[in-house]
This record gives sequence, structure tokens and C-alpha cells, in this order.
Amino acid sequence: MKAKTYFFSLTLLLMFFISNAQFVKHHDQLGVSGTQLVDKNNNPIVLRGMSFGWHSMWPRFYNEKAVSWLKKDFNCNVVRAAMGIELGEHSYMKDPKFSKEKIEAVIKGAIKADIYVIVDWHSHNINLNEAKGFFAEISKKYSKYPNIIYEIFNEPDHESWAEVKAYSEEIIKVIRENDPKNIILVGSPHWDQDVDLAAADPILGYHNIMYTMHFYAATHGKDLRDKTDKAIQSGLPVFISESAGMEASGDGPLDLKAWQEYIDWMEARKLSWITWSVSDKDETCSILKKSAKSEGNWKEEDLKESGIKVREFLRKYNTQE
Repeated sequence: MKAKTYFFSLTLLLMFFISNAQFVKHHDQLGVSGTQLVDKNNNPIVLRGMSFGWHSMWPRFYNEKAVSWLKKDFNCNVVRAAMGIELGEHSYMKDPKFSKEKIEAVIKGAIKADIYVIVDWHSHNINLNEAKGFFAEISKKYSKYPNIIYEIFNEPDHESWAEVKAYSEEIIKVIRENDPKNIILVGSPHWDQDVDLAAADPILGYHNIMYTMHFYAATHGKDLRDKTDKAIQSGLPVFISESAGMEASGDGPLDLKAWQEYIDWMEARKLSWITWSVSDKDETCSILKKSAKSEGNWKEEDLKESGIKVREFLRKYNTQE
């Protein structure tokens, strides 16, 4: 009996690793059906993974091997490449060549690892011309890959929804000229909190558009979940493209109870979620210590508490084929 149980467990484990090794090959082209992210067969799919920190501040982690490790050890089925637009000496505004090289290293790593990748225009401000140029280039280059997801405005802060919507429509038009299918993520005002504004006046005329909500569990409570629920109920497809378990500052203690409440809420609604961030800054939300190697292969002692916890979450919940 024990031998049969062992063999059955081993078979399940082997099936899991095979399916996990070919995640994009298995699910292929993503789409939006109603408010739900779906795969090529119109089956609901939930993406769970890690966001790299600003490329312009922690470029050393932007490489194919780090992506491979996040898939292998953290069980990520998606990663997010956060291209810093204004912040740092190597920001996109100051050094576009370096910026694109770093972002494309993560894109290529994700394609090689057969997981999805979010190309994140990581800014709090509208930079229309620069964004149009970047997304025109990237969408032309990578449109044939179903791995790609475009996040066109990380976190609008003080811009109105009318401003964000007008900007987003311009960028979506540019992307759709090259890439008619891959998912596009649209931000909302007040650091991606005001999804209700987008729900009241959504972008029309395009398919496979989703709207981002961000939370930090020690700061944002049930009110934000309730607001997001109402937006979803009104027909808005929502994607949690940045989140974590501490305060919105990225620092302070983890609130594990509040974080678990958010995880339970997202899982119950089949919402995809990304955790911030793969970086080694001296703050709670940076999951790595300075000892962490640039190319992955991190040991337990290289991970901060937030890193250990998010790895636990990802290993627990990313079990779908």
C-alpha cells in the first residue's frame, strides 16, 4: 500500500513539474472573458509571481538566470520587469539603451523559462511621447510571443482618470498596431487605488484590457477590497500587478494576518497577483539581503522575512497546470 501511495505521489509531482516547465506552452495566448483572465481554451487562469525592483536602482538582478531561479525556486508563473522612467542615473529618461537592455534580459529570460512577463512602464507621471516610442518598439519586437503583458502606466498619483484614460488610449493604439492580442494593463488614479473611477468610465473599443489595483496590506484594508469588488461587479477586469504585506511606504513590519486576508480574497475571485520586489534595499518589501547573488541561487539566509513568506505563498498557490 505504501509503495502504491509513494508511486502515486511521485507521479503527481512529476506531472506538476512537467506542466510547470511548459506553462506558457500549455496555456498559450491569454485573453479576457468578462472580468476573468483566461487562457487559449477560455479557461480561467491566475498568474502569481514577483516584480523586480526599479531596473535603474537594482539592475544587477535583471538577467535570465534570476528569472529562471524565480520560476524554479519561488514557483513564479509570471515576473514583472519594472523599468524606472525617471528615478536613478540609469533611468529610461537618462539612459534608454541601458534600460531596454535590462528589460529585454528579463523578457528573454521569461520566454526561455516559458512563463509570462509584464513589461512595466514604472512611473508616476505622464510621459506620452517617450512611452509611445518605447511600446511601439517593444510591441513590434515581441508581439509574436504570448508571454508578453504590457503595463503602460505603473501608478498614476495625482492625475485625474480623464488624463490617465486619454494617455492610455494613445498607448493602447500604438501597441495594437503591432500586437492585436496580448494583454494590456491600465493604471488608475491615486496609486492604483481608484479602480471605481475606471469602472464608471472604462476604455472602449479594445479587447484584452485589464485595470490594475495595488495594495500594501498593512496600510490598505477592507475598504479597498470592497471598492475593487464593486468595480469587478460592474464589469471591470482587475489585475493586482503590485502588492505586499507591509505598509505602503514599503517599510514597517509585515502584517501577516492582513496579507493572508488579501491572498484569500484574491484567490476566491481568481485575481492574478504580483508581489513587490526583487531587490536588496534596506526596507521590508525588498525580499533580498545584500548577500544575495545577482543571478539567483539564493539560499534561505539570503531572503528577508518578506521573501521567505512570499515564496511560501507562491509555492502553495501556484499549483495549476
